[in-house]
Amino acid sequence: MEDLVLLERRPDGVAVVTLNNPKVNALSQAMLARIKEIALDLTANPPGAVVITGGERIFAAGADISEFGGTAEGDRIGLGFHSALDAVAAIPRFVIAAVSGYALGGGCELSMACDYRIAGEKAVFGQPEVLLGIIPGGGGTQRLPRLVGSSRAKEIVMTGRQVKSDEALRIGLVDEVVPNDQLHERALALAAEVARGALQAHAAMKRAIDEGMSSTLADGLLLERQLFTDVFATDDSQIGVKSFLENGPGKASFTGK
Repeated sequence: MEDLVLLERRPDGVAVVTLNNPKVNALSQAMLARIKEIALDLTANPPGAVVITGGERIFAAGADISEFGGTAEGDRIGLGFHSALDAVAAIPRFVIAAVSGYALGGGCELSMACDYRIAGEKAVFGQPEVLLGIIPGGGGTQRLPRLVGSSRAKEIVMTGRQVKSDEALRIGLVDEVVPNDQLHERALALAAEVARGALQAHAAMKRAIDEGMSSTLADGLLLERQLFTDVFATDDSQIGVKSFLENGPGKASFTGK
């Protein structure tokens, strides 16, 4: 199972998670269990930032349809997807999806569980479950409208059509589009830049945004106030304030503590 998803912790603080289930990176239950295992490891022992990537031609083609069956199998598969992708979303660091090729169904849902999506020019996204007579079961009906709006999300999931990288950028499904041969270089460079930052603040900001988006404005503001206060107890806050007063902005060397 370990070979299905690979984890590399780089010296620059970036953890690279690579989907490795040829030929199409189908997200089987075994693969989802491995994704969850890695996500929990990255939560317990966080790196500076995370890049999740797949194959050059196919990021991930979705669920392993050979595992489909009746309602019992549907419940098991849905639980597997939610458990794994929620664990990815909960990693307390900036998580970047580097998408080359097709990201369909569960592959699209995995990319949406990340914080930021960089796509190669040839990348293609979609939620084609309706073509099987079913609905997205890995968060697609919830994360997609939060990115592109409810009307566009309904059109995409109800037609099952594929969304090319230029449209994905235009509607907010991805955040950057780069030439395919520059995809991994760009994702690793951004991750390395983030990894040099104030990591405790990153965790607090991610929590404030994610929890705030699923609560009322008043509750989100209360959480922000609590986290704003808490972060002053970190070493990085003392380093950052001292560096600003002595040297101006943007010159602090943070420890991540």
